[in-house]
Amino acid sequence: MFDIVALGELLIDFTDGGYSQSGMKLFERNAGGAPCNMLTAATRMGRSTAFIGKVGNDMHGQFLRQVIESEGICTKGLVMDSNVFTTLAFVALDARGEREFSFARKPGADICLKSDEVSRELLQNCKVFHFGSLSLTNEPTRTASFVAVNTAKEAGAVISYDPNYREKLWPDQESARFHMQSVLQYVDMIKVSDEELEIVTGEQSLENACAFLHSKGVTCVAITLGKKGAYVSLNEKGGGFSDSVELGKTIDKTGAGDAFWGAFISYFIKEGKSLVQLSIADVIRYADQANIVAALSISKRGGIPSMPYLKEVEHILQHQEKESNYESQ
Repeated sequence: MFDIVALGELLIDFTDGGYSQSGMKLFERNAGGAPCNMLTAATRMGRSTAFIGKVGNDMHGQFLRQVIESEGICTKGLVMDSNVFTTLAFVALDARGEREFSFARKPGADICLKSDEVSRELLQNCKVFHFGSLSLTNEPTRTASFVAVNTAKEAGAVISYDPNYREKLWPDQESARFHMQSVLQYVDMIKVSDEELEIVTGEQSLENACAFLHSKGVTCVAITLGKKGAYVSLNEKGGGFSDSVELGKTIDKTGAGDAFWGAFISYFIKEGKSLVQLSIADVIRYADQANIVAALSISKRGGIPSMPYLKEVEHILQHQEKESNYESQ
């Protein structure tokens, strides 16, 4: 029984790495893809994880397999396909760590995963099943995602969803919204950024967006707000804010939301409460700790490489506790 099984894209982030001596742009090869970023964060928090997806049987695919195996992520559900190329993303960074993406994905291996290649064994033996919206952009992986969600749901897993919007991978916003919303009826827990909120829900305010998602059957909503922290909401139990944490210079925001969600789900699993047992105090506490994980991640480059380890998080928590005790004296 795995704590978390995730399905989706495992890809190369060629991250902006400055310039060569001749003035040419350099890109650093980093392992990435939102689902595996999230799994890496959870694994480094002490959770057992497994991945379902497809990469090319090429130099990049072999590198990615080695990376996630070295992280302790089970690769039993990873398909190596010699007929397609590993998906590539080129990431330009500005001085604030904000990103601009360009994808080599026409098609990339991640959208070529077929339903009969999805590991039922993994899906039937996990506490939480996680997936993102990039798996919904194209066939056959769109159908494979629905098969995976249904299989995990029937087996009793909690369904986690990240509507990770990348404009260039959709024909238009209307199509993106339709497909992003098409899975909400199966979802128990969702993480969405403030930038994606209106695209996903059609609503601008946090409260209205949460009400929309709850009306679709989602129990727990977490909205990441960047420097403003996060807003969390439980169906019929209200919502509340979690403050952000600043831990140094922002280098690269790639994977910050994945770091947050990997930690959030990890704390949820660690406490062992069911969805109906959760209180607002619980989810705010998860978000408080997840904000630390996200803050640590943006101080490093790349997706998977930037995910922090538990000992780093515990060090920050201990420091916060000492400061709190000092202020209360």
